[in-house]
Amino acid sequence: MIPSGSRQARHGRGTPGRPGVTSPLPLASSPPGSPALPADVVYGIGRIDASGQVADRTITSVLGWRSGDRLTLTAGAGMVVARRDPEGMVTVPARPYIVIPAALRHRCGLHAGDRVLLAAVLGEDTLTAYSFAVVDQAIRAHVALPAIEGSRS
Repeated sequence: MIPSGSRQARHGRGTPGRPGVTSPLPLASSPPGSPALPADVVYGIGRIDASGQVADRTITSVLGWRSGDRLTLTAGAGMVVARRDPEGMVTVPARPYIVIPAALRHRCGLHAGDRVLLAAVLGEDTLTAYSFAVVDQAIRAHVALPAIEGSRS
């Protein structure tokens, strides 16, 4: 153990091979040619609870959705799109989150406990919840993932 008042602790140097205070690792730079994240999309991760609620305060706040706003929900395979719409059938509750009705969850294959990728497209005032099965398919269509020894194919 390095005493807290020691010269090594004050300067962020520990003893090699022993736990202690160390210097921070340098940050990696982006590889050349890597795509930039679009400025008009904000991502988050949510979990669908037993009543169909999906919450991520960052996502709902960047969209500016407030209690009482009406939403129209549409479904696709493994995804649900919520769009602010004065004629919408779903209302944003007092604590901002979306509720995906059971029939819609069933239709698109989402279940309580599923984690979803949330994508808020600011210019379109939409929030899309993608199942990780859909995310996995998109990644695999773009790039081959390395096989892990002993995994199922």
